[in-house]
Formats: sequence, structure tokens, C-alpha cells
Amino acid sequence: MYKAMKSSAFRPAAAVILAALAANLVASAAEQQTYNVGVGIADCTGPAGEITFMGYARLEQKGAGIHLRQFSRAFVFDDGQSRILFLSVDVAMVSYGVRKEVLDQLKKKYGSLYNEQNVIISATHTHSAPGGFNQYMFYDISVLGFMPQTFDGLAAGIVRSVDRAHADVSPCNLSWSQGELLDANINRSPTAYLQNPAEERAKYKHDVDKEMTQLKITRADGTPVGVINWFAVHPTSMNNTNTLVSSDNVGYASVLFEKKMNEGSLIGKGKFVAAFASTNLGDVSPNTKGAHCIDNGEECDLHTSTCDGANVLCVASGPGEDIFDSTRIIAEKLFSKAWELFVSSEQSAVSGNIKSVHQYVDMTKQNFTFYDNNTMQNVNVQGCKPAMGYSFAAGTTDGAGAFSFSQGMTSPNELWNAVRDFIVTPSDAERKCQKPKPILFPTGEMKFPYEWQPKIVSTSCALIGNFVIVPVPGEFTTMAGRRLRQTVRDTLDQFSTSSIGPVVIAGLANTYSSYIVTPEEYELQRYEAASTIYGQHTLTIYQRQYKKLCIALMTSTKLRPGRSPTDFREKTITLLPPVIFDTSPWNRSYGTVVKQPKGVVAIGEKVTASFIAGHPRNHLLQEESFMTVERRVQRENSTAWTIVATDADWETKFHWYRTSFLKGMSEARTEWVVPANTEPGVYRLSHKGNAKLIFGGLVSYRGHSKPFQVESSPKESVGNRNRRLYFQ
Repeated sequence: MYKAMKSSAFRPAAAVILAALAANLVASAAEQQTYNVGVGIADCTGPAGEITFMGYARLEQKGAGIHLRQFSRAFVFDDGQSRILFLSVDVAMVSYGVRKEVLDQLKKKYGSLYNEQNVIISATHTHSAPGGFNQYMFYDISVLGFMPQTFDGLAAGIVRSVDRAHADVSPCNLSWSQGELLDANINRSPTAYLQNPAEERAKYKHDVDKEMTQLKITRADGTPVGVINWFAVHPTSMNNTNTLVSSDNVGYASVLFEKKMNEGSLIGKGKFVAAFASTNLGDVSPNTKGAHCIDNGEECDLHTSTCDGANVLCVASGPGEDIFDSTRIIAEKLFSKAWELFVSSEQSAVSGNIKSVHQYVDMTKQNFTFYDNNTMQNVNVQGCKPAMGYSFAAGTTDGAGAFSFSQGMTSPNELWNAVRDFIVTPSDAERKCQKPKPILFPTGEMKFPYEWQPKIVSTSCALIGNFVIVPVPGEFTTMAGRRLRQTVRDTLDQFSTSSIGPVVIAGLANTYSSYIVTPEEYELQRYEAASTIYGQHTLTIYQRQYKKLCIALMTSTKLRPGRSPTDFREKTITLLPPVIFDTSPWNRSYGTVVKQPKGVVAIGEKVTASFIAGHPRNHLLQEESFMTVERRVQRENSTAWTIVATDADWETKFHWYRTSFLKGMSEARTEWVVPANTEPGVYRLSHKGNAKLIFGGLVSYRGHSKPFQVESSPKESVGNRNRRLYFQ
């Protein structure tokens, strides 16, 4: 079936091709061209306390602090005639509602400069960030409904990053490079991948994409200012036991790159911006040790991903000793390859016009026939109403589901059908359309209190000269992504007089509609297939649609915009109560230290301090920090404290926990593992927050620990050093 896109049903008319060849086509990559480019970064961290994370669908995985902050990274590309805005955001996915809110705010500031045609918002897909921003019931119900604070904070951070990129626009040169990165990803559904035709699989060395693609941005004077890297890997090194907000492996890779380029700047405050954006990561895991049974260490059943029938016992693990170590290792691999590409002399220039096209598509109304060269027969393609299959509930080896579900379920269970039918019974037409998927949640036929999953999705394609970006509204598996890239390339090649550069899939962009697998992978009904909501031919529909977009792009044909989705913000429900009030213990104020750090610490040691705290949901503190590490600096006639690390740094952790729910009491624990490059001296840990008064209103507070000495050898005269430090 993978050959189907070469059939006559998908070929543009000869007259259209000839007309396009005479038009203004993509310039040669050998020519260097100057663009106007701007980069910007902004904090978009959501509420860090008691909001369930989006990704693993576990209600008990609620935020309790911060390990790595969320950031939005914005890139403006302009050729003097057209402009594209690309954003990579540390969040699980991008919803239509968030994109609409961002576009509405940008319109108020910049008019029509940034619009539906030229704005691409791509999520990194971290599973360790607060949810409740999607506005479709199926995605928000797993986090107890819509969370206005998450939604507003996310949109505000994205817009702030655009403002900075917009103000930063100046002449730049662009170049691209690619390189192979091994031992950083594996296929978590290898049996599904093997369903694809052998002759197709033979074209590729691996069952996941191992190639990193990089777009490098350099000022006209030679100063590098930004980079975007695409590599297929799920940000699930931090598994479903984690309760600290984290941008996971790709987010830390960005931090490593930016620290390298912004020496002396705090995280998120430097001028150089480095994104590690998502691509076709649907079946790709960072947990390179693979899935094993946690009770006996044996390999899980390969097809069902269970251990003696239990999905919860089958867990994949990363290369490290724990989830933090695994996150670090994968991030360092990503950064190392990206840096190698960045400094390589083998760079290809980006040249040509900037173009973009966008169209909304109702996936449930797609109906056509094509001749499949593989099966040598006509195939009827029908887009189904959204539905999730049984194997969705089994979860993945990166994060197991619940109950008795397993991957690869193609037969229904009467008990679960009865439970499902109590809510809504799928129609016969839906059952037929979704075969061989047994339907667990017929979300397209669930209306209360509003739509559960989208029927209308955002599709677009963008050319930055000969560099092609294909934003997709979901998670494409490895082979699904390969087929879509080939479809786009084949179409563009028919129009271009010069060679097309990389074709990059920008994953989870502009709308989220779960997964997209190949028709062959769909037959096996593992997790990714069960989560392919529009039926077996979802990918086929997308291939046809993106071919249409490419033709329109290259022939300057104006497409109908399509009917936009409904904005459900006014209909959303929230089941999580707000913060009622905070209180502190009698005669003790917020910010008071209840546990001091020890007086002397060495390089590599962990130092901690605990404070009486307010609830972190009282204020997001975006662009600020709940904790800081400060170094004492002696000036001519005074002493000052300068911040050397925040809760955005890898070496820090900000923990928040309740000490009394009924009394509204809580504490914050700050941690800092002293990095190897730390300058010896006197330091302290600080905590900032806001407390909600019992009669309303917020009060801000700040607390500082006692100072402590950082030394390279703490074993010498520790007692003397402690006394000298505390009493000097």
C-alpha cells in the first residue's frame, strides 16, 4: 500500500506542472541568500503544584515542583516578501485553542503579519508538564478538566517569545546539515513496524529514523544566533513516576546548547536560542534498554507488551541508573550530535523564496478511491469519526495503562463493551469504519459536554527556500513519517528546477489528533494504531492532503481555508478546586527556613534547604524562579548576592509539598547539586513565592538560607569551617 501515492489519482495535471516550471521556483542551494531572521525565548512554565501532567493519563501524577522549566522558542523567517513563524514549545501537544489564542493576541499587536497561513506551533511532547489546556474533553478529562491557569500561562509565554523574536529580526544566513545519531532511540512497537512491506523496510537501515536534521541561523556578520534540531525521539525519559515539571531529554538538550553559547547567562536569558523540535516520534522511545518485566527482569511479551498478562509489569528503561540519569544521557547524546553538526564545515546553504500554505480539513468527510499497486486493486478510503481502541488503554512500554488491557487487542471484551455502552454505544457504521480496531471510546459520537476529540485538523506546509517544513497535527510513526516525507518530496521535485533540501516533519503542530500509523501497522492494533483516531487510512488521507498543499504552494494556488474547528473555551469544565487559602505555623512567616543547609559542601555534593511556603499555583512566576542559588560577591565597600542558578537549571530541584491540607500549610524544599565548574566561595539558597490570604489577596515573600561554603575538599577542618562561616 505504500506505493499507492504514485498512482494516477495523486498526479497533478501536466498543464499545472508546466505552468509551475515557468514560475518563480526554489533557488539553487549552492547560492547563499540573506534572510531577515529573529529568534526569541520565553518562559511558559505552567502551575507547578497539584495539576496532573499531560501525557501518561495518570491522575496521581500531579505536579509537586520543578526540575526543568518549560520554554517557548520562536524563530521568525522573512525574505522581504513572505514570513514564517516557527515555534518549538516545551509542552505535551499544541491544541487548536492555544493556537487560536496566540493568533488572536498576535493580531492585536501586529495586525495580519502572523496568521493561520504562516504560524507553526510545534510541541516537543514532554510528558512532564501540567495539562488542562487542550479544550477537547478526551484530553482534558485525564487531568480533571480544563485548567485556565495552564492555558493562559502557556499562551502568554508563547506570545512573549514571539515578541522577542519579532524585535530581534535582522539580516541572517541559513544553512542546514544532517548526521546519524545512534544509541539514542529505539522502536517501542517493532512488531507493528514489521507489518510494513519487506521491500519498503529494505530501503532503511533501522526501524527508527537515526538522522538528525539541523537548521543553523547566523547573522550577516558571522555571529551564530540560533539553531533548530529535529530528531525522532519521545521525551519520555522521565516516566510516569515523576512529579517535577520537566522539559525532559529534548528540553535539557536545548539547555545544554544554550548554556554553551550563552556563557554567563542564566537559563532562558541568553541571546542564542536552540530548539530540539519534535518530528515523526510516534513509535520511538528513548528507553534504549528496552522493555522488561519489573518482577523478574525477563523481556516482556513482544506483541502484547505484558508480563504474565499484566501490562503494568512491562516497563522500558533508559540507559541510566534512574529517570534523571537517563534523561541526562539522552540529552547529552542529542546535544553532542547537534554540536558536531553546528561546527561542521559541511553546511549546505539555504536559498530561495519563503512560502507557506495552510488548510483546515474535516477528516471525517474524506472519501475517495485509489488504485493500490501493492494489492493491485481499488481501495476505498473513508475518514472515520474519531475513536480510540482497546489497546490505547494498555498504554506503552514507556508508560503502562491500566486494568486487563494489552497491546495488540483486535477482539472486543463483553465486560468492557458493557461499561462503554453505559456511556455511549458506537454505531454500526463507526464499528465498520474503524475495523479491525475494537472501539473502547467512540469519541467522535460522544457529545457531552462538548466534543471529545477533533474532527477538523490543521494541515500546512512551509518552504524556507529549499528547506521544507511539514507541520503535522499528531504523532506519526517512523514509517508513516517516511511515507509522508516521500510524498512531499516527490511532489516538490516535480515542480523544482533545483534540488530540494531536507523535508522535515514538524510533529504535534497546531492541532493534536493523537497518532498516525501506516495502514499495515493499523492491522496489528498496538497502542499507536489503537490511537489512530480516523481509521485505517488516516495516513492515506494525509498523504493526499499534503500533496494538494504542495501543489498549491508551488503553483501559488490559493486554497479555501476550510472550516475552522469550534472554540470550546466557553464550554469547558474544571473539576479541580482552586487554592482556597494558605497559612503558616503560629509565629512563623512565609519564607522562614525550617531546615538549613550544612555549612560546608564539596563539588558534586547536594545541598538542601526547606522553607515555609505558599501554594505554587498562586503565581506562576514565569520569567522568575521559585528558587535561586546565590553567590556572595565582595565589592569595594559592600557585600552583594548574585544569582548563579535557578529552578531552570539541571543541577537544581524545587520540591513543594503540603504539611497540612486542612490548615493550608505547605513547605518548599530546594536542592542544588554543586556543579564541577562551581567557583569556590560563599553561597546560599533562596526561595520566592506567593501566599493566598484567608480573606483573599496574595502576599509575596522571599526567604534565604544561612550561607554555606563551597570548597573543593570539604573534609579538612569541617567543624572549623562551619564555625567560621556562621559566625563571621
